[in-house]
Amino acid sequence: MSFPETAKIEQISADEVLLDTAKSIDEFEGYPHPHSARIAVIADAVAQKFNLAAHDRRSLQQASLLHDIGEMVMNRDYISLNRNLTDLELTDMRRHPVIGEQESAKRGFGRAVQLIIRWHHEWWSGAGYPDCLERETIPLAARILRLADSYAALTDSRPYSVPISTVEARRYVTEWAGIEFDPKVVKAFLALGELEELESYAGRD
Repeated sequence: MSFPETAKIEQISADEVLLDTAKSIDEFEGYPHPHSARIAVIADAVAQKFNLAAHDRRSLQQASLLHDIGEMVMNRDYISLNRNLTDLELTDMRRHPVIGEQESAKRGFGRAVQLIIRWHHEWWSGAGYPDCLERETIPLAARILRLADSYAALTDSRPYSVPISTVEARRYVTEWAGIEFDPKVVKAFLALGELEELESYAGRD
């Protein structure tokens, strides 16, 4: 067997493990539909609008699939409860990007993947966590993941929320441009063509 064929088989095996992990994360968070894989598709479509290099897109895809692995590793019961988090629970939950960074490192993912995971809850305004980064100090890939994750969560159901329509979700990301989201990322997102992963689950179950 030639080296390229061996490398291809190893890559397929690695992708299967990654997808299985993403599915486990989705199930832990209570998503009834594929969430992380959906985010990966949306994020990659936005990344193409910025002409990101292939290796940067690959890191973004991997980070999208693993972005909430920290929550699964922490394994807190409050994730599945149908109520708002207490202040202590919220503080605890905000540790998950750092735990996710550490867990992705343990699993052999590159530093780019680790940092995208760490910073996928940072806000354009600086009001995010865990490091209160703002504007361009947040890597573009993390800014893209922030929007893709939010949109996918808004348009799917979880134990404590019901999905909203695509129109409502697009309105949300537009209204929060310049606050939670990078305005340029929002513009690129809104310019996406037809994409199955953009469809809301509202009224579909």
